[in-house]
Amino acid sequence: MVDVVVIGGGVMGSSIAWHLKRDADFAGDVVVVERDPGYTRASSALSASSIRQQFSTPLNIHLSRYGIGFLRQASKLLDVDLGLKEPGYLFLASDAGEAVLRANHAVQKGEGCAVELLDPAALRGRFPWMSDEGIRLASHGVANEGWFDGPALMQAFRRKARELGAQYVADEVVKLAPNAVTLRSGATIEAGTVVLAAGPWSGEVAATAGIALPVEPRRRSVFVFDVREPPGPTPLTIDPTGTWFRPEGRFYIGGTTPADGNDPPTAALEVQHQEWDDMVWPVLANRVPAFEAAKVVNAWAGYYEYNTFDQNGIVGRYPAIDSLIFATGFSGHGIQQSPAVGRAVAELIVHGSYRTLDLSPFGYGRISAGKPIRELNVV
Repeated sequence: MVDVVVIGGGVMGSSIAWHLKRDADFAGDVVVVERDPGYTRASSALSASSIRQQFSTPLNIHLSRYGIGFLRQASKLLDVDLGLKEPGYLFLASDAGEAVLRANHAVQKGEGCAVELLDPAALRGRFPWMSDEGIRLASHGVANEGWFDGPALMQAFRRKARELGAQYVADEVVKLAPNAVTLRSGATIEAGTVVLAAGPWSGEVAATAGIALPVEPRRRSVFVFDVREPPGPTPLTIDPTGTWFRPEGRFYIGGTTPADGNDPPTAALEVQHQEWDDMVWPVLANRVPAFEAAKVVNAWAGYYEYNTFDQNGIVGRYPAIDSLIFATGFSGHGIQQSPAVGRAVAELIVHGSYRTLDLSPFGYGRISAGKPIRELNVV
């Protein structure tokens, strides 16, 4: 029997493994089971890898606040340069979205976030290259928001966890049971603690134990595009339509929320090029005149680990099986929250409780009780 088996070796599972192995009070062994060791379909490897403070849920703000501090120290902690850029986020709201934006802003200011509200005149003054057509209000994060090399973070967590003694097994969990997992190879690993951090497939794995976990894969397409004349310094911008864009090196990347009826959990991991033609480019061309001549040069698709219950992470012990811990369902926010969640889960395992950030509100109990914690700022 091993002390801890982690199902999923992406950024979340590897963060948990690394935090466990570096805890001076933990002397046990950790086995990480990853079915895709090349990370060809892993959400961590296919993420747009951004980080923000502008959430509607205070706990999400706290998770990402720790995350930005961790990313800034990544060269010291993980021996990796993540290329962190911090130009901020810019949320745009129409008349219909103004009230929600103001309510979110009040939450963020109450948590000490560096955010400002911009009316159309102030928006034009700050970003003269952007059209304010249809915009009633904007929320701009002036610090602690940006983007980074997410795949590098995942690989650094994995590399450092292995250096500290964590064992990675290339296999797939086909059966979950209290204190044990059965692998597709036929092997069984018994463990004192099982951590389910299988990303978009966490719901499928939980179902093998008869557990209803509302997490499923939802496809998102990301388009890389070039423009003739870059408009100027650009934050990660979210249009009222849900379309977003930001710089990526000498190019830009962008995407959108799929149209109703085109977001099934069974969708193949294939780029939806029609989204660019029908939904993304028209919005970009209208919002940023310099993007009217945008040309797609690359694209990829990845899965969100989408929590259908309330779009927030599910973290902590499963009430019916004390030895089973969840770390999943982050609905597109997992890579930015992986440092804080990894630390918290390690504390829960080693010390029996959360010590630095209480994640109990994100426990499974809210699901069984039917009491969602709605995150309104889901991109």
